[in-house]
Amino acid sequence: MMMSLDSKLEFTKTYDGFLKPSNATDYAEAEQQFVQLLNLDNLDQQVRQQPKLAKEFEIVLIKSLELAYKRVGDESARLFLQRILYRINRLNLFWYDDLQHYKNERSYYLQQVRDRIEAVWQDWEISHFDIKHYQQLDVEQALTARTEVDLNPPLTDNKRYLRETLTLEGYRWLLAIVSLDGLVEASRMSRILGGASNEVQAMLIRVLMEEYGNGRFNRKHSTFFAQMMQEVNLKTEPEAYFDDAPWELLASINHNFLLTECKRHFLRYNGGLTYFEIVGPSIYRDYMTAASRLGLSDTAMGYWELHIREDERHGQWMLQEVALPLAKMYPANAWELVLGYDQEKLIGDRAGAAIISAIQTAELSGNKVL
Repeated sequence: MMMSLDSKLEFTKTYDGFLKPSNATDYAEAEQQFVQLLNLDNLDQQVRQQPKLAKEFEIVLIKSLELAYKRVGDESARLFLQRILYRINRLNLFWYDDLQHYKNERSYYLQQVRDRIEAVWQDWEISHFDIKHYQQLDVEQALTARTEVDLNPPLTDNKRYLRETLTLEGYRWLLAIVSLDGLVEASRMSRILGGASNEVQAMLIRVLMEEYGNGRFNRKHSTFFAQMMQEVNLKTEPEAYFDDAPWELLASINHNFLLTECKRHFLRYNGGLTYFEIVGPSIYRDYMTAASRLGLSDTAMGYWELHIREDERHGQWMLQEVALPLAKMYPANAWELVLGYDQEKLIGDRAGAAIISAIQTAELSGNKVL
């Protein structure tokens, strides 16, 4: 039940004196209030005239920013922030749903909420990297060396778990969780393709077109993903399993929204995309090995087989025809390609580990995907 807009949230002291929402209900209620704000007519005008409409959400937002990224590292706060950020970012894509859902897509209030979250979160993300080190790299050598390693990464415990231990219900959980991204795959990439034409742009369009089945719906990669889900009796509506997504996966999605919406991050995004396309086949082989061991049909693993075949080509395209040419085009900023590559790897590995952990927890507890 939603709390009164005039009520006060109860906060408890953490061990270091920080104020912390008393329980997960506070985050859930604050998120529900935010959803109500999204659905208001003339959101900016209403919040300006009646600040109390956003009062309780703002209280939780301010405290969660402190708890999530400044000192404490609270997981619930991170999940809350990434869910809010995703709800704002997804307005940049069209979902063929009710047109009224987009009435506040250019809201100044939503923009400042997004910017406040991103400012704190991105400072935390970038703190994992030594920027001066990247600025001194031989970019061509660094990218080439990284791609050679990531084409065939070592067999980790998580990879072995997928290949040897994952159950059928675990496989269903895997599809359900990653469907948040898989069912709208490559959509964010479309945001970087406009502008002046050159060889780099042409190659990026070529990669996107293959992801989109060259305009044929039955060949679009997300269509294959939906078919996998149908084969194991899962819902195929986009965002059907939003509530099952760990904050690490949401952060990966939100990070890509940020990079594709800000052209200043063009090099960083393409460095990250290079990693994603290079490493993809090794990840999909793990998933396909699991599906094959479980005796699933070709349809239930068709997306993986398609990606193994196409991403082996896409990885080399991204390295040779996009990343390295961009390094020559922007010599003073070429290091950002390597930073983007390494950042995508860190964020992707973190998301992957969180997904495995969620699956293992569900398997141990006997929870089934609905």
